[in-house]
Amino acid sequence: MSFKDALNSGKFVVTAEVGPPKGTDIKEMIHHIELLKGKVDALNVTDNQSAVMRICSMAVCKIALEHGVEPILQMTCRDRNRIGLQSDLLGASILGIKNVLCMTGDHVLAGDHKQAKPVYDVESVQLLRIVDSLNNGKDMAGNELKGATDFFQGAVVTPEANPIEPQLIKFEKKVRAGAKFFQTQAIYDINKFKEFMSYARKFPVKILAGIVVLKSAGMANFINNNVPGIRVPQELIDELKAAGKEKALDTGLNIAARHIRQLKQENICDGVHIMAIGMEDKVPIIMERAGLI
Repeated sequence: MSFKDALNSGKFVVTAEVGPPKGTDIKEMIHHIELLKGKVDALNVTDNQSAVMRICSMAVCKIALEHGVEPILQMTCRDRNRIGLQSDLLGASILGIKNVLCMTGDHVLAGDHKQAKPVYDVESVQLLRIVDSLNNGKDMAGNELKGATDFFQGAVVTPEANPIEPQLIKFEKKVRAGAKFFQTQAIYDINKFKEFMSYARKFPVKILAGIVVLKSAGMANFINNNVPGIRVPQELIDELKAAGKEKALDTGLNIAARHIRQLKQENICDGVHIMAIGMEDKVPIIMERAGLI
């Protein structure tokens, strides 16, 4: 079953992600792809995540396909203008890549090439419109294509942002621009996420809740102090502290699994997107503890 069909079937869908390496040694990346094969419904491939230069997402998506895993091509607007974005989308289409996640992208100042010139010719809503146009046989300028694309396009939303209103406005714009599914930024407050979902359910889109593993109380405090739109409740920080340094990571895995189990049992959303961030080998453990495998 394809990722699109799985979402539309009502199945509780699970996606994870793989970060291409900075260099040509892909042995560990291949290991992670094989580890997640048959366990997740699709695998996101990040696009120069955090503005750090790495192997391009499209190449890794092709490798994932060759290993029997359906990829989701992440595409940011930071590094390419509208010509480059459309060209890459056409290229991805003929390589058999069917899913694309449209993102604006972190600024270059967040990465390892701070002198690079950011492009941002378009942003995520416009990129969604571009994908929709290519699917309908025309480029952004209205020129006819010799063969249309057939992408299942998605976007990102931050459900725990404060204030939430700007996110809701952008969410609606993305839906109108053609988004069919959303993968959220990390959520830690399930009750607050429920409030967002009561709003999101008014729209014909699928929502995958973002799950980021907390490695320690220090990581949780760092998120609260430095990552806008994401808030780790104090009770989770206290739980991690109580576990001590040796058991903090295992406790973080338990928290992630507990949240996934609640999201599924209460039918709160359509699935989860697990972001292990360098701990891809822990994804099957989380899924097993959550009762998914």
